[in-house]
This record gives sequence, C-alpha cells and structure tokens, in this order.
Amino acid sequence: MEHHKLKEIHLPRIYLISKGEENADKSSLLINQLSLLPPLIPCIMQIREKHLDARKLLTLALTARKIKLPKGSLLLCNERADVALTAMLDGVHLPENACSPDKLRTFASKLIFGCSIHSTKSLHFAEQSGADYLLFGPVFDTPSKRKYGAPQGLKKLGKLCRTTSLPVFALGGITQKNAAQCMNEGAYGIAGLSIFQDPTRLNDNLEQFHHILYP
Repeated sequence: MEHHKLKEIHLPRIYLISKGEENADKSSLLINQLSLLPPLIPCIMQIREKHLDARKLLTLALTARKIKLPKGSLLLCNERADVALTAMLDGVHLPENACSPDKLRTFASKLIFGCSIHSTKSLHFAEQSGADYLLFGPVFDTPSKRKYGAPQGLKKLGKLCRTTSLPVFALGGITQKNAAQCMNEGAYGIAGLSIFQDPTRLNDNLEQFHHILYP
C-alpha cells in the first residue's frame, strides 16, 4: 500500500503525548506545552484525552489548533477522526484495537494515520491497513505500563524496525540516556509523555533530544 502522506509531510522525530487528564479550557497543561515549544524544534503532539466527550475534545482541539507551532510540527488526536477533521488537525493516532486506517481514510484522505503496535502481527496489520507511522512500546520500564507486564526491550524494537519500512517511534521510559540506543536499533524517533510534562524543563529536554536525534 502506498503511504502518500509521508511524501508530502516530513515527520518530526520527537513525539509528545498529552497527559490524558486535560480539561477543555485554555489553561490546560496541553495548551501550555504547545505554547512553550521551541520555535526551531518541530514536534508531533498527540492529544490523548480519552476521558473527554466529543464536544469537550473538540473544544480542546480547536484551542490547540489556534496556537502557532514550530514549523513542521504536526497536531494529532487519539482515535477520533471526526474531531481531527472538524478541528483541522494533521492526523489521528490509533490504538492497536481501533478502526483501521484504510477504513478511516475513505472519508479523511488528507489525514496522517499512525498506529500503536506491540507485536509483529499488529505491525503487519498496520502496514496492510495503510498506516503512515508506528508507535512501539514500552521499550523500557515505565511506571504507567508496569501493570501490563515487562517492557518489550531494545532487541524487539530492533527486530520490528528491521521488519518494516515505516517510521517507528520508540515509546516507554525513553530518556536522553537511552534515546541513542533506540536510534541504533533503527527507530525513526522517540515518543514520551511524563518526560515532557514539566514546563520548566520542556525546552531543555526537547533541545537535548533534538541534538541526539539530529546529530
């Protein structure tokens, strides 16, 4: 399947995920994060607010869309293609058990679609369904994922990266100390949630990752 979006839009290598506890207002951490992004570091930002109903999620997405982001940045929401279209976002991220990209692309042809994967089987399904990028994890230990079992590890990350031509973002316990290891295994970029939550450290963290990912 042809992944036409990647021919038109170059994906940033740094992928931020919102905390999942946002309110639909202008004082949220997400809105603050977007406002603080360094102007020369493009990022992907996923609005991952599963607890919000469609109306509140749309309100948050519309507020986020009004913020001037660094050139080349992309704004996505989790699973809701209808919200992404209405708010004029750049794409949608799909959990492993969500509707497949090819079905959503029939009415949202201009959106980028990414898929979470946890196995070779889910990787092949995402490829065949027309995903534009993959999010794999958790690679390392992270408190939020311990209830789901042990981390996947670098070895499995490398195996999956060698199996696909799609960009793979490594997620889960990613730090400045291990990001280069993920890149050495073939990862396209890194994704994170908690490491980007402190607004006083956001710029420093992004600059450090940028130096590692764009040597």
